[in-house]
Amino acid sequence: MATIDQQFVEFIVKSLVGHPDDVTVERIIDEKGVLLSLTVNPEDLGRVIGKRGVTAQSLRTLLRALGTKNDARYNLKIVNNDDQRENYTTSDESKEPTTASDEDKGETVKNSPDKAVENASDYAKTAREELAELDDLDI
Repeated sequence: MATIDQQFVEFIVKSLVGHPDDVTVERIIDEKGVLLSLTVNPEDLGRVIGKRGVTAQSLRTLLRALGTKNDARYNLKIVNNDDQRENYTTSDESKEPTTASDEDKGETVKNSPDKAVENASDYAKTAREELAELDDLDI
């Protein structure tokens, strides 16, 4: 059975997000007060936090007002359940993380510091050549 504070947060957040079925609020009581952990769909995380955290701060302000009424101290924790490893793909041969394919050669480049330095130096070399060509122009 959800308490009034859980229902309150769920009601507000479900009206904000695009996936209201994925909203869950867990309640933990400790020596600091009541901790409400809010979990939403990763696509809706930005909506719940808002620009510069304004929406999240507003939720916390409303919880503070509810806490005044109920003689409780509420803390809201927004859980980031977005998996950062989704940006990587694995190759069938080596099972190591790979980056996007090399556009010029059409092959997959392995993640390694040496390869990153080579790519950066190639980019720097072409940029210097282009700048040198621009310096030769008489404008």
